[in-house]
This record gives sequence, structure tokens and C-alpha cells, in this order.
Amino acid sequence: MAILGPLGYFWQQSLIPSTYDMASMGFPDYGGGQQAGHAHGAGGLDVATLKGPSTGDPDVTVTLTARAEKGKYTLNGVTPGPEIRAQKGQLVQVTLVNDNIPVGITLHWHGVDVPNAEDGVAGITQDAVPPGKSYVYRFVAQDAGTFWYHSHQVSHEQVRLGLFGPLVVTEPVFSDGIDQVAQVHTYDGRRTINGAAGESALPAHAGQVVRARVINTDAGPLRAWVSGAPYRVVAIDGRDVSGPTDISGKSVTVTAGGRVDLSFTMPASGAARVDVGAGVALVAGGLAAGKEPAEVVDFLSYGKNAPLGFDPARATRNFDYRIGRRIGFLDGKPGFWWSINGHLYPDVPMFMVSTGDVVRMTIANSSGEVHPMHLHGHHAVVLSRNGVAASGSPWWIDSLDVGDGDTYEIAFVADNPGIWVDHCHNLKHAVDGLLAHLAYTNVSTPFRIGGAAGNAPE
Repeated sequence: MAILGPLGYFWQQSLIPSTYDMASMGFPDYGGGQQAGHAHGAGGLDVATLKGPSTGDPDVTVTLTARAEKGKYTLNGVTPGPEIRAQKGQLVQVTLVNDNIPVGITLHWHGVDVPNAEDGVAGITQDAVPPGKSYVYRFVAQDAGTFWYHSHQVSHEQVRLGLFGPLVVTEPVFSDGIDQVAQVHTYDGRRTINGAAGESALPAHAGQVVRARVINTDAGPLRAWVSGAPYRVVAIDGRDVSGPTDISGKSVTVTAGGRVDLSFTMPASGAARVDVGAGVALVAGGLAAGKEPAEVVDFLSYGKNAPLGFDPARATRNFDYRIGRRIGFLDGKPGFWWSINGHLYPDVPMFMVSTGDVVRMTIANSSGEVHPMHLHGHHAVVLSRNGVAASGSPWWIDSLDVGDGDTYEIAFVADNPGIWVDHCHNLKHAVDGLLAHLAYTNVSTPFRIGGAAGNAPE
């Protein structure tokens, strides 16, 4: 009894209700800021009202029909789904149609800081779209950059099996160079670029400037590099790099969920290649593969310093996000689970902010594995890694690899009200408890995890 009694208690405490309000789970962490007038899980703003423009003709109109077929998922009959392109400032309207996926679907606009109701997270910002139904997303493409979209309903399965695609937002005036998406995904153990394994043609000739938009849709980091010409990293996670410099003989890390834009001028020989490992590359002029570079570019010091637009030293909220691992129960199942600040899901912090707050967050990892941490609805800037201050271009991220034993300090301005997922983008890790949320103190949601809609975002 001395053993079984406590075990039974912890088992019972770990059980997750069949339906619940995500905003009321766990415990509020106010980061040292104001909490007056707010009850955890309740508030004056309804997530469902935090939408994109309801009127006006869209500049970009897309319909995506999701189907389950031959052991995979497709959008308009293909995977990856169709490339969506818009110009900065344009109104985008996407109609998602669920043809036959039984558990429902959504679309999350990864890296796009959309209004909360457009974020596509089942059970938090909308209900999953059931078979035979549709859902319309509308948002203004506020920032130029490389992004992607994917399902956020049973996401660890639906993304792996094909429910994703690229989203590119360009400046209204765009140069004549070659602008090439390189979306990397592994299907049944085979790495691909834009759905094709091995080498694919890069349609560029001598003197042309190439922008290769590398998007990592897999669960772990990858290395990318250019051979045949020096290259520059001109954007990370949809944000321009200040003062990029030439790189030769080095690769770059692309975080799971992250994007890195590589730019280079095709040499006089007309031969160059963009590699993403595992023998997969975009190739021009038949250039043969070489060895993967041993050195990796450190984004902490790459590029030239520039103003942030806010002062992290004046933070009004300070949070810790300590990732570990511990034995315990998760929804009644014993195991060795991911922990956040020593707690197991759902007894994890809800990071509470108010609009206008300057937020600093320290992310530390002692779990034994790397975790690509992804914050919805915001871009943060990296301040330091393991006590070493950032010295190059402001390193803006929405997806950040935090290696085992590493500690990062990041900062951002809370300027997008809502309830936002802050989780590991190795999506199976999120299923196993490595997710928390950033919630604004005056926001609540009418949606529920589970319930009649069967909402299961991870």
C-alpha cells in the first residue's frame, strides 16, 4: 500500500479529461509582470474574434482540397501541396476543403504572424474541419519571407504523411533572379526536395542570381550548403539578415520547421549545386557532389549588427523554459517523459503576457536530445547562447534548435493578442508533452481539445 497508494495518486492526477479548455490547463506564469484583473483561462477577448479582414476582395485566392489516398495525404492531389505566392501587403484567402480525412484537418501558417483566429490550431483557434466540410482563412501578408503551411490536427502524423506546402511572400518589386523553393521532407525514409529524391534541376545559367529558399519540414535539423560559388545567408525564418557576407566551405543548419534563404551568383561555368544532405540537391550544369563541409556557420556572429526596434533590457516579463526529462505518468501512461520546468504535461506553465510587454525567455535544455522550439504568432531575437552574447546580424527566429546542454536567451514584443502554442517542432515530442503556451491576459477561447470536433492539435 505504501508503494501502490502514491502511484495510484500520481496516475489519477496525470489523467487528461476527454475534453478541456487548453487555456485553463497547467498553471499561470506571469514572469514577474502584472496579473491584476485576470483569471487564468478567462478574459474579455474571444479568440474567434481575432480574425483577418472579413471584407475586401482577396489578392490571392487558393482552394486546397485534402485527401487520404494510397497511405499518404495530398493537397490538390499532390504532396508537397501547391506553392502559394503573394506579395507583401496582399490579402490572402485560402479555402481548405476536407474531402475524406476522417479525423479532420486544419492549416497552420508556419512563421506567418497571422491574427490568432487564423493560426489553424485545432482546439485552440478553431475546430478541426471534418470530412465534407470547408474552412476559409483570410490574412494580410504583412512580411516578405519564406514560410510554409501544414496541418495542426494530429500534426505529428498528418505532416509526416504529406499535409504541408510552401508559402512565399515577396516584396512588391522583385528582382529578375532565380527564386527557387527547396522544401525538404522525408517520405518513408527517403529525403526529398519538393517531393523528388536525388538530384533535381536548378534552372539557372551563368551570371544569374539564385535565391534558394530551403524549408525543413522534417523532425530534426539538416545541413544545407552551396558548391560551385560563394553564397550568402540572406534570410532566416522569413527575416532578412543584416550585412550578410560570403560563405565558402561551410554549411548552415536549418532547424526543423525553420527556413534559411541562400543567395549566390551562378559562376561563368554555369555549374553549381545546393545540397541538403542524403544525396539530395538542386543542380545546375551537372556539378558533381562533393563532401559535406565540416564547418558550420554560426548565426550568433554572422552578419552585421543592426537596431532591434525595442530594448530587451527593459523586459516586463521574464520567463524560464527549462526542458528536461523525468519518469512519471502522462495521461495515465507510465514512461520517461519530456518535462517543462520540472513538470509533466498538462501541469506545465502558461506564459502570461499583456499587449505591449517586452518579453525575455531563457530556454535551457538538459533532456539528452536537441529540440527545435517553435513559437506561434511571434518572431523572437536571439540574445545569447550559453552566456555568449549575439554579435552579428539580429538573429530573428520562430524556430530554434536548442541542443542538449545549451541555454539560449531570446526576446520579443508581445504585439499579437491570442493564445499561442510554444512547442517542440519534432512533433512527436509535442505529443509526448513538450509543449506550452503563450497567452495574453485578456484572451479566452471557445474551442476545446477533444469534444465533438475531436480536436487533437498534436
